[in-house]
Amino acid sequence: MAKKCGDSAVPIPSRETVRQKIVSLLEGGRLTALELSLECGIPERDVFDHLGHIQKSIGRSGQSLVVTPAACRRCHFVFRKRERLKKPGRCPVCRSETIRDPVFSIKK
Repeated sequence: MAKKCGDSAVPIPSRETVRQKIVSLLEGGRLTALELSLECGIPERDVFDHLGHIQKSIGRSGQSLVVTPAACRRCHFVFRKRERLKKPGRCPVCRSETIRDPVFSIKK
């Protein structure tokens, strides 16, 4: 017999928006999109949208979003010239799909 959970977990309301939380996390250290999604409780694909907006908005305050580029785990190719924030799907050199995630931080 399946149990019904009468006490559902209700998230505690936060005074900080998702983007403000991402900025505060990135000011404190270097994190991947997966780590940011786990900390903020949002899907990983949404993190990239927020990062794009954050990149534009913090530029006005003299800060910058620092992106350590993704790299292939097999041949160690580094995606230096990539404009998109998302992780690439495949390495152009060896065609491997094992790509190390880009790492994000904020520099003042």
